[in-house]
This record gives sequence, C-alpha cells and structure tokens, in this order.
Amino acid sequence: MGSLDLKWNSSGCMVLRKVESTKTKGEDMSSLCGSSAYLYKRRGRRIRCREQRVNIVATGPAIDHAPVIAKPLTKDDLIDYFVSGCKPKHNWRIGTEHEKFGFELKTLRPINYKQISALLNRIATRFDWEKIMEGDNIIGLKNGKQSISLEPGGQFELSGMPLKTLHQTCDEINSHLYQAKTVAEEMGIGFLGLGFQPKWRLEDIPGVPKVRYNIMQNHLGKFGSPTIESLFMTCSVQVNLDFSSEADMIKKMRASIALQPLAAALFANSPFKEGVPNGYLTIRSHRVGQMDKSRAGILPFVFYDTFGFEKYVDYALDVPMLFVYRKNKYIDCRGMSFRDFMAGKLPVIPGQVPTLGDWENHLTTIFPEVRLKRYMEMRGADDGPLEMLCALPAFWVGLLYDEVSLQNVLDMIADWTPEDIQNLRNKIETRSNIYRFAGWLGQKMLK
Repeated sequence: MGSLDLKWNSSGCMVLRKVESTKTKGEDMSSLCGSSAYLYKRRGRRIRCREQRVNIVATGPAIDHAPVIAKPLTKDDLIDYFVSGCKPKHNWRIGTEHEKFGFELKTLRPINYKQISALLNRIATRFDWEKIMEGDNIIGLKNGKQSISLEPGGQFELSGMPLKTLHQTCDEINSHLYQAKTVAEEMGIGFLGLGFQPKWRLEDIPGVPKVRYNIMQNHLGKFGSPTIESLFMTCSVQVNLDFSSEADMIKKMRASIALQPLAAALFANSPFKEGVPNGYLTIRSHRVGQMDKSRAGILPFVFYDTFGFEKYVDYALDVPMLFVYRKNKYIDCRGMSFRDFMAGKLPVIPGQVPTLGDWENHLTTIFPEVRLKRYMEMRGADDGPLEMLCALPAFWVGLLYDEVSLQNVLDMIADWTPEDIQNLRNKIETRSNIYRFAGWLGQKMLK
C-alpha cells in the first residue's frame, strides 16, 4: 500500500497523504451531478437528490407535527429523508456539540435542576437567547441555529450552528464558554470538561424534568447500572459533517467508523470514578459500549457491499421505538415497531401514521458510533479542555473533507473487518491496551 504521511494543507487542515500507493480512487458520484442537485443510486437506478436543506441539530423538545396527514409515509420517503442531505462541496459545513458538568464551586457537588433553571434564565436574559420550555420547566435555550440543551444528568450541552471553517467553530465554542462562565461564576458554579463524572456516585446526580429522559431511563435501566451511568455521568464531544452523494456518504461512514477507536484513544479523558482512578483511560467509551446493542455500536452492515441509504433505513426501522410526541406530550412506545406505526398499527395511538417529524425523533433514539441523519455525527470522543474541543473537528475535517486523505484512509482499512474494528474499540479503553493499539495501527499504516 505504501506509507502514510501527515501534512497540513494551505487551509490549515490536517491531510493524510499516501506515498507510492498503487490503488486508484473509486467512482465519485458527486462528479455526475451539477452544483444544485445530486444523484444517488438505488435498486439499479440513478435518482436525483432533492435540493439541499439547511440542517439544524434538534436539541429541544421532540419535533411535533399534526398526526393527520394526507398520505402515509412509505419506505421511499424515509430513504429520501437521507437523500435530501446531499449537498455540493462548497456548501459543506462543520457542526460541533459538546457537553460539560456543572458543579458548585464551594462543595464540588453537581448542580441541581433549580440551579440549572436559574442559570438558563440568566443566560437568556443577559445574552438574548430564546427559552425552550417543556410545560412550566425551562429545558434549553435557542439563538438562531445554536441551542443549549440538558442531558439526563443535567450535563450542559452546546449544539453549534453549521459553520464554514474550523476557526469559526473554535470562535463559537469560545463565545459560548464566555457566556456560560460569566453567568455561572456569579452563581458560584463552575464547569468541568471530562468524559465521566470523576467524584460523585450515580445516586448523587440530580435529574432534569424531561419526560423523554424518563422513558429512556426506564428502557435502558434493564441493561444495568452501567447503561444508566452512560446517560447521567458522561460528557462527549461530537462533530457533524456533510456528504455530497450516497457514494460519498458510504465512504465517509466506513472511514469514520473504522477510525472512531483512534479518535477515542487520542481524546481519552475519563480516568476517574468516585474520586479514584477507575482503571480506564476512557471509561465513558467502556460504558457506552455496554448500552442496548440494538441501538448502539459500530454498525457492521456499513462495510457490506449492499450498504447505502436504504440499508440504514432498514436498520433504523428495526430498532425498537421509545416514544412518540403528540400535542406537546411524550407517549411511551418502548419496544414497539416503527414498521407497525407506518401501517397505522401502533397500539398506543391506533390508526395514526407517522410524519417525517416522527422519523426524525426516532433517529435521535439510536446511538451508534457514527450516526446518520441528513449529515453524519462523529460520536466517539470524550469531553475535554478548550483546545481539545477545537481539535476534534480539525481531526475529522482533515480526514473526511480532503479527497486525498479520505481515499488514503479507505485504502488503509480495505482489509479491515467489523471484528477488527470492534477489537480496536475494546483495546483503547485501558492504558496497556492503548499501546498495543498504537503498535497494531502503525503496522497497518506501513503495509
């Protein structure tokens, strides 16, 4: 294959370049398309993608649409939902999301919902954010395409807007931290950037009044306390990136899933639990790996020859539902089938069929290492200090938005199996295994 060399291009992005490679690039479907519309291939036919839409990460209440619609959704409608995310390269954007723990400066205890509510209200007043409410409870803030939301254990999350450059993403993070810290310090509150709650036990973590999370906790609780810890005691950083076509999506999904263990190792930042070392470099990754296997993991089918938008739809349809959202209320649908919902046979709302809003809500209850929506979410890294929050999008942009780097990654992983990737993921959690992982990866890169 040749050796690999890391360089920086004129835009300041990391580029993985291959020396003496003998492989040629695969067909780029985006070259078949004009600047405003894209093609993808399904069932042997080339289909024109819809015009690209602005993508906003939904972090407030679930999307609610009137349940009465003229025409029931078909499987093709669900496929077209993903197709509508195709966009030309000059419209590709970078989105970042990061979570953090709030704590009392005097006692170091986690902040409770009363304190979180006051914090959100003060930020809204001081910096002109719009409040997101669930009943009488404030559960987040919105400012244009940015939003602040709460995770189950009160983790404070910024979901950034789609931005053109890495510098803009870092500026956005800095601006958010300035606003949050300015108000928090006045209240005797601090923020901690780690991947796992380092001091307090699960029973010490206050919850937040979001019905969605109650349903999720009741479902995931049957998988044991480690799964509940992944909801209440972890913080991560996420990078959201675009694709130009189905072929481009396939390449990026394969590359990003294969290298997710590398990102987890580089950004490992959760070595403590209950005030002592926990035996892991990233216990967050370990806990997430113990979640409901039907809705989490590395998605082996992404590496099959048949993978595309349709196969991801099949996967999502087979993941059991958790809830539907009607008239500003969550309805518990744990274990029920979205396929039955499409047929009007959902027991809790018989005769009703889903909207695209229901489909979008269902997709948010799936937690793989890389999640597909109208864009791709890289979900494998622990939360960390400011410089690491800015570094993760640089890592993924350099690898996936540069054609040479992306092709070199695909060449490198061409003989990797899903079992190889799962083994890598398992190895990066502890210090001794991380060194073995580095040696194994170095040998692969030099082949």
